[in-house]
Amino acid sequence: MGSLGLLNLIPLMERTSGSTQVKIGLIDGPVSTRHPDLTGGRFHELAESAGARCTQANSLACRHGTFVAGILLAKRGSPAPAICPDCTLLIRPVFGETLSGSESMPSATPQELATAILDCINAGARVINLSLALAQPSINGIQALEEAFDQAIRRDVIVVAAAGNQGALGSSAITRHPWVIPVVACDDRGRPTNESNLGGSIGRRGLTALGADVTSLGAEGEPLTLGGTSVAAPFVTGAIALLWSEFPGASAGQVKLAVTQGSMRRRASVVPPLLDAEAAYRALANYTGRRGAA
Repeated sequence: MGSLGLLNLIPLMERTSGSTQVKIGLIDGPVSTRHPDLTGGRFHELAESAGARCTQANSLACRHGTFVAGILLAKRGSPAPAICPDCTLLIRPVFGETLSGSESMPSATPQELATAILDCINAGARVINLSLALAQPSINGIQALEEAFDQAIRRDVIVVAAAGNQGALGSSAITRHPWVIPVVACDDRGRPTNESNLGGSIGRRGLTALGADVTSLGAEGEPLTLGGTSVAAPFVTGAIALLWSEFPGASAGQVKLAVTQGSMRRRASVVPPLLDAEAAYRALANYTGRRGAA
């Protein structure tokens, strides 16, 4: 529970395990939905023809998708963080099952990602998790991606995205969009990992969450321990899903403001603040006029 304590998630997780009405769009690899620690989970597989279910448990895509899904929807008491097991997961793969590789962060083209985002929005997602990188960027593809993010704003859907693992200073077409919440990975002391991308837009609008030595579900049954910004992102996504479960009438703007501590003075650092789920809960309680925890 150390990682959950670092992010002040434990009080929120004790209040709720989520609501089936809160749908999370997981744009990732396929998920091993028959995993014993995911049994009974609420899944809706989008784009069946694209391979939403794992057929090769040892593939990078299946391992990655199942790992991230475990952080979100695993059973409480499993080896995974299991942040919001009673929420609904919309599984929308954008990379297929290839042989196991060494990449820590799979990728999709901007056009593929834009289509997947719109699919999740149209299926009723409230928050979308992007634990991936961009491949083969093009002017047309980037424009389509920006339009998909703009549609998320119009439809009141929050987008959470991994900041990237290149150890670079700067931004991408994903992290520079003003509606996206970029997530940096940190160790168990809250220090950003050397591999995490940092930058002005990331520092201003993003968050930091645990992304080192995180244990979650492995597609082949045994737990896995991984790291990176793609691991950190679902901690923020899961916190948002729990907040919306507790405050179903809140707007996306209110939830985003609360979770990113947007009421603080303008940030100048390239390193975003650490996720504080309990502070976000109290902020939403104030916004909505609901009495928060003491």
